Amino acid sequence: MSAPRSMRAAVLHGREDVRVENVEVPRLAPGEVLVRIEVALTCGTDVKVFRRGYHARMITPPALFGHEMAGVIAEIGPGVTAFEVGQRVVAANSAPCGGCAYCRAGRESLCEDLLFWNGAYAEYVRVPARVVAKNLIALDPQVSFRDAALVEPLACVVRAVEDPRVGKGSSVAIVGTGPIGLMLLALAKRRGARVVAAGRRRGRLEVARRLGADVVLDVAPGDDVADLLRDASVDHRGHDMVIEAVGSSETCDAALRSVRRGGLVNLFAGCPHETHISIDVQRLHYEELAVTSTFHHTPATVREAYRLIKAGEISPGDFVTEEAPLGRLPEVLRSLASGSHELKTAIIPGR
Repeated sequence: MSAPRSMRAAVLHGREDVRVENVEVPRLAPGEVLVRIEVALTCGTDVKVFRRGYHARMITPPALFGHEMAGVIAEIGPGVTAFEVGQRVVAANSAPCGGCAYCRAGRESLCEDLLFWNGAYAEYVRVPARVVAKNLIALDPQVSFRDAALVEPLACVVRAVEDPRVGKGSSVAIVGTGPIGLMLLALAKRRGARVVAAGRRRGRLEVARRLGADVVLDVAPGDDVADLLRDASVDHRGHDMVIEAVGSSETCDAALRSVRRGGLVNLFAGCPHETHISIDVQRLHYEELAVTSTFHHTPATVREAYRLIKAGEISPGDFVTEEAPLGRLPEVLRSLASGSHELKTAIIPGR
């Protein structure tokens, strides 16, 4: 198997300007592999990049983008021995250095030299050597490309529910019922928690019910989300853990106001630059509240996410609801940005 010299790929040129063009197939350096993309999934981060026209840490236009994918190895670079041409694989979108103080402390998501790659919305992608070494996984025969492509976002979600407050008998509230919020719901239910999900859009709320949410709150404009969440708790005093999965100052505030004494608020979703929120420090102190956030994944959670998918404990079909060829990606991104699409779309470059 050998790759052609040119390929079709989505190129980000600026704000809401994505074009599918013919570009050169990447050449490999030692330790790298070239993957023929079978499935790439849309992602909320990619929609943000589409709207803004850039990503401060990862993308300066014109640039290839997209980062959730699975495919087949088309070429291997010098020194690659753990993988071979023709192998079915999934790759995470980054890899830690392994040597900085944060990596040595087991906090790889905070790596001082976290290496990202982009370019999944294309026929081929070059996977950097460090990602090949740390975050490239060979697929088992029973795992489809479409299912495997969910590994990266699920790996981020895995980290959020590792907290001991998420377990049998605990109360967890999730603000937001997009793909991430629904994955958080699925994993929290799997750990035995009572889960309240608050969101909008009928289709997403129906998925939340199907995934086992104990209470589903249909939030209307003008509703006080914190009041709704507290009222939905068992004793109306709030929840042991509240996870914010929207990314706005208003929903962050609601999460902080709906947690019970001794509880934890996880501001999971990334907010726009210079977003600020107010915290009642007196309540923080006297009620012993904890506020945290969860950024990105680690090699361990990437493997746990793959295990959950392989074992059938998580069904990617609950979160990936549509398919489209690569040529329709600009249209799909515009639809996602406007709120017309419910969940994730599988982009199929081979069509």
